[in-house]
Amino acid sequence: MPVQANPASVLAKIGDIRFLRYVFASVGALAVDVGCFLGLMAVGTAAAPASAAGYSLGILAHWLMSSRAVFQDSVADGGIARTRQKALFVISALIGLGLTTAIVGFGDWSGIDPRLAKGVAIVVSFLVTWLIRSRIVFRSPAVPAQGA
Repeated sequence: MPVQANPASVLAKIGDIRFLRYVFASVGALAVDVGCFLGLMAVGTAAAPASAAGYSLGILAHWLMSSRAVFQDSVADGGIARTRQKALFVISALIGLGLTTAIVGFGDWSGIDPRLAKGVAIVVSFLVTWLIRSRIVFRSPAVPAQGA
């Protein structure tokens, strides 16, 4: 007689794939960023402020999704620890922004289509921020050694 898998346990295993959840959070944050950017441009906002506003809202969206759906088990409870975690998150976002700006700028300077450079920058920035966030910003608290 075959053993049937419990649908809830199958969904829990799929939902426990942290990297996949991070990908979805990143896509959601990118949608907020680009949607805001395009919306502001459509109403006549200059490109640079529209880009900054979109990126800022994208950071906020990514924090909300990351802290609630990706790293929910390692979010600091509150106080100074939560403030520190949010600051580290913003720093990781600024590192991603710096990488993106440098890669697109270098690509453009080198004669590479900026859209292609932006695609490369998205991948590089995504991987770097994933590493920073998973290993530093939302790292699990150290488990004390037994007998210590």
